[in-house]
Amino acid sequence: MSLKFLERIPKTIGFKLTLWYSGIFFLSSLILFALVYFTLSLSLQKKDREIILLELKECAAQYQRGGVDALQNEVEFERHASGKNPFFVRLEGPANKTIFLNTPDQWANFDLKQVERRAIKDNKHWLYLTARDSEDIFEVVLHTFPDGSLLEVGKSITGRREFLKRFRTIFAGVTIPMIVLGFVGGAFLSFRALRPIRYLINTIRLIIDTGEMESRMPTSKRGDELDELSILFNRMLEKIETLMKGMKEGLDNVAHDLRTPMTRLKGVAEIALQSDQNIVVLRETLSDCLEESERILTMLNTLMDVSEAETGVMKLNLEEVNISNLLEEVVELYNYVAEDKNISIQTTFPKELSLTADRSRLRQVIANLLDNAVKYTPSGGRVDIEALQKQEHIVVTVKDTGIGIPAEELPRIWDRLYRGDRSRQQRGLGLGLTLVKAIVQAHKGYVEVLSELGAGSLFVVYFPKKL
Repeated sequence: MSLKFLERIPKTIGFKLTLWYSGIFFLSSLILFALVYFTLSLSLQKKDREIILLELKECAAQYQRGGVDALQNEVEFERHASGKNPFFVRLEGPANKTIFLNTPDQWANFDLKQVERRAIKDNKHWLYLTARDSEDIFEVVLHTFPDGSLLEVGKSITGRREFLKRFRTIFAGVTIPMIVLGFVGGAFLSFRALRPIRYLINTIRLIIDTGEMESRMPTSKRGDELDELSILFNRMLEKIETLMKGMKEGLDNVAHDLRTPMTRLKGVAEIALQSDQNIVVLRETLSDCLEESERILTMLNTLMDVSEAETGVMKLNLEEVNISNLLEEVVELYNYVAEDKNISIQTTFPKELSLTADRSRLRQVIANLLDNAVKYTPSGGRVDIEALQKQEHIVVTVKDTGIGIPAEELPRIWDRLYRGDRSRQQRGLGLGLTLVKAIVQAHKGYVEVLSELGAGSLFVVYFPKKL
């Protein structure tokens, strides 16, 4: 088990993030070192050259004032004043002949061939000389006089090189522990940063293994992206749990609603098969079977329509529809049912009110709303239908004085196959309002409902005038 875990570590995001963090930290350290080292090296070189140029200026002035003797006196004075002989000074005459030479103490065996017979580019030309028996290096500047003589003044840069070497050593000694610390810090940060991801993995694995949807990811109050991911994941689980619960209740309702027609179908068919009735009775039996079959088929077709609308694949035959004429047709159809129940249907809409829609689907919306209004309004009640244009929408309202809907049931009336306790007393499938909402949304519209128990309901449908 441990070997598998070790083999899996290089493949984890945490390990890769740690490597990236360490690599970036190491590269940043190198860039910082290069910048500091280059700046420091230039600064030290500039300082050394300023000292050399200052000595060159003094030597050149003394030579021009008093010749070789004055130049020698300047060098002797510098040696006695500082207590050491730090400068390389050479005066060269015509034909590369050395007229005066002062070499540092460590350069007793200096090879003059290094400074003879070389090409001089111009005044302030810099070159580097090395001792014969040591690694000591001198930085030398050249100055040509009008008489053709050449003055060379230089100074050892060994101190500068040793300082830069110590700087490199110190930097390496500091950087290596910092890189290790960076790796450890990167591992710690990646472990902390990816902790919500591990919680997510464990939660998903637990749901897969147990099938329990109650598991949730722990959240914090940091408010970062991973915390938002945890919150959204928990909301998604709650939504899935709600949908699954709705599906279960929907299946229960389907089973409940299908059991009655299927039982009647079976019973009627068995009676017909076992009896010796005449052809008239058999026709009536077949008619009952067809009626129950039609009820089942209607339920299945409605479920298919709802699914198509909710998934956005419902095919709409869009055309210019005069909704006023359509309302008159539907109201005329339901007037007979309303008169039987002593319910009055009142309409308020202009003669010409049109929109772009699927005529048959629009009829389904209005018919379902009017059917519910008439079905759940007691005798002597009233249903009001109104249509008008409001800005870019056509608004259709259906108001009744029926039994109303309890407040706790309002959010669920749009669910598939949902039927409240009071609605079960009426014959129905529990799909009418679900289909209404699905068709309205397929037309890019929306629907609202206001209801009070015992005081009736108001359904308001908004259709865009143009799709």
